[in-house]
Amino acid sequence: MTNTLPITLDNLFAMKRAGEKLAMLTCYDATFASAMDQAGVDIILVGDSLGMVVQGRTTTVGVSVEDVAYHTACVSRGLERAFLLADMPFGSFHNESTAMENAVQLLGAGGAMVKLEGAGPMIEIVSYMTSRGVPVCGHLGLTPQSVNQLGGFKVQARDEKGAQQLLLDAVALQQAGAQLLVVECIPATLGTEVSAAVDIPVIGIGAGAGCDGQVLVMHDMLGLGGRVPKFVANFMLDSSSIKGAFEAYVSAVREGRFPGSEHTY
Repeated sequence: MTNTLPITLDNLFAMKRAGEKLAMLTCYDATFASAMDQAGVDIILVGDSLGMVVQGRTTTVGVSVEDVAYHTACVSRGLERAFLLADMPFGSFHNESTAMENAVQLLGAGGAMVKLEGAGPMIEIVSYMTSRGVPVCGHLGLTPQSVNQLGGFKVQARDEKGAQQLLLDAVALQQAGAQLLVVECIPATLGTEVSAAVDIPVIGIGAGAGCDGQVLVMHDMLGLGGRVPKFVANFMLDSSSIKGAFEAYVSAVREGRFPGSEHTY
């Protein structure tokens, strides 16, 4: 890899403008982080998915800020290049002062940006945080922290009303200062529309190839998950090493081969 300079938000925006797809994966420790970094992964997310794949929980709801901070610090030590994103877990950002305090902890652990789920009242939280120097990534569509309220892990915004609301929420998050957006489990056509509606990079997971980039949970794309969602591909099948699987994923995303129609809704 020729470019080992750290990736910045400016780089991510430039890639969107140039039509270059962004490759993002979740990660939870320094060793895997280093392998992803060397494989060319652009963004690494210390996701609250760690509650399920690391801690063995059935949802992400029980993950704490301290959990995410610990894993963020571990991952940051394995990176030289990739942009590091840290999830704000359930209950950690539902008022302004709590959100700021917890975001500062995650940024202090090594994160370059924090990610929080939802819109509605969260728009004001995002505005409060970004106006005080905290870089924020939004998350719309299927929001795993709300899985109990949503009635399970289901595709979102299938009807016209839901699609229009999601588009409005994406624009509102950008206006509030969010500089990155994850959209999860929405129809592929809507993923394309969201990416065109905002200037910030839109990373999809089960949201079609029309997004500006893709993200998967590391354990899923290595074939280590149990029940695997439709939007997942196993990149270990044709790879002789874990690093090779990461490289295959990056290539497939960059070249537009992943996700395929079989991975979309």
